[in-house]
Amino acid sequence: MPTKTTAIAAAVGASALAVGLSGCFAAGGPAPVGFDGVQSATIQLEAVGTFVSPEEGGYEAAGRGSGFLITPDGLAVTNNHVVTGAGTLKVWRGGDTTNELSAKVLGSSECLDLAVVQLEGSGYPFLDWRKGDIETALDVYAAGFPLGDPTFTETKGIVSKAQTGGETPWASIDGVIEHDARIRGGNSGGPLVDSEGALVGVNYAGNDALDYNYAIHRDAVLEVIGDLVDGEDVLSLGINGEALVDEEGTGLGIWVNSVKSGSVADEAGVEPGDLLTSMEGVSLGTDGTMKDYCDVLRTHGQDATLSVELYRPAEDAYYRGQFSGEPLTAAPVISSGSAADPASGDYVTVSDDSGAVTFEAPTSWTQVDGAAVTDANGTVWESVSASPDLAGYQGSWASPGATVYASQTAGLTPDAAADLLTAGLAEQGCVSNGREPFDDGFHTGVWEIFTGCGGSATYVVVGANDYEGTYTTVVAGQAIGDADLAALDQVLATFYASY
Repeated sequence: MPTKTTAIAAAVGASALAVGLSGCFAAGGPAPVGFDGVQSATIQLEAVGTFVSPEEGGYEAAGRGSGFLITPDGLAVTNNHVVTGAGTLKVWRGGDTTNELSAKVLGSSECLDLAVVQLEGSGYPFLDWRKGDIETALDVYAAGFPLGDPTFTETKGIVSKAQTGGETPWASIDGVIEHDARIRGGNSGGPLVDSEGALVGVNYAGNDALDYNYAIHRDAVLEVIGDLVDGEDVLSLGINGEALVDEEGTGLGIWVNSVKSGSVADEAGVEPGDLLTSMEGVSLGTDGTMKDYCDVLRTHGQDATLSVELYRPAEDAYYRGQFSGEPLTAAPVISSGSAADPASGDYVTVSDDSGAVTFEAPTSWTQVDGAAVTDANGTVWESVSASPDLAGYQGSWASPGATVYASQTAGLTPDAAADLLTAGLAEQGCVSNGREPFDDGFHTGVWEIFTGCGGSATYVVVGANDYEGTYTTVVAGQAIGDADLAALDQVLATFYASY
């Protein structure tokens, strides 16, 4: 169903959007500025709050970006990554740093990298949207305050591609303009205008070395701006995030720079400095962009209950839970966390033959068995095992490995499920550390760690039911050294059955 803004734009043209927002084009009302007035309608913003960088750690100010006014009563457009997560916003208009304004964020979208803010006061100069088509070779100008400098700049170029994809580490946009009007850091959120000063798009990405410059297409903005003005977030869970990759370019997940207070992510327990690794069983940031994250939101909707897994470096801990559901819970861990780097990307998802049961195993565990098994009571369990040597893992204490079993018909208590794999361990030298409660954000039950198995191996068993009570699961893991303990932590943090 088209949004109300789409309907307005289709019925009366893009330039009439401001009529729907404020009625400011009524007879005798203020008129938008032209090209000579672009500077007066361009703003500089600084977000102050709790931000955490993967390189620098925590800091208070996120740096400065640009934006622009679209109504005389102070509605302005900027990028999500400029403002989301701010405790306060400082705003200056037209390069005048002697007059600091306050503003609040009305609505935002991390996938579209858009946000609408409301400035205090009224009577502002403002920009209108271009009425005509946006075609290749159109003269355009990128305006803003690059590098956090209060000096206004405007660079000239042409539209090189009127429509292209916009997959970046911090956004996933269908409608993007490629142009060669130079954008530098600090220009983010500033206006891209034509020779009449009419808005063509919102600048959001540039690279001096590669000489590319991108703006969010006017039409993509108009599709959602009415909702943002009304305080409704779009394709958003409330994070200011970016895809993170390792030194080899392998995607690790979505790093959370900051979180919008009261948002879905905030209520779930996501914190600045978290690394989102999976949503609804989909690995995030695999290509170094926000595409996977935003595709999940486009498929299920931002109001759906969505499973999520994350790694929290500040605690060296994994968390599992749900957006708009069960809040995040720390996954139980076995190792001290020092044996291996959990964000190294050296894991791969393995699944049983039906595709229902999954967990993440080290890439070195190349042997996988996904066949179902039947227990002594005739109950069929979907199962998947992984190990560098399945024969050594399943027939002795000589090789590491793990197995996850799941059944919708077993109907066992967690203790009874764990008992299936713990009988007779004492005869093999295994010493129990005691059975303890287990809760990973999706399952609740018990777990038990055995040491000295076969002389030196560590054996871990989990018996649990999922929160909804739809299936019983049993997890078994075998460790020979410290690195294997870290691998078992990953198994316990990621195992799941999709029924």
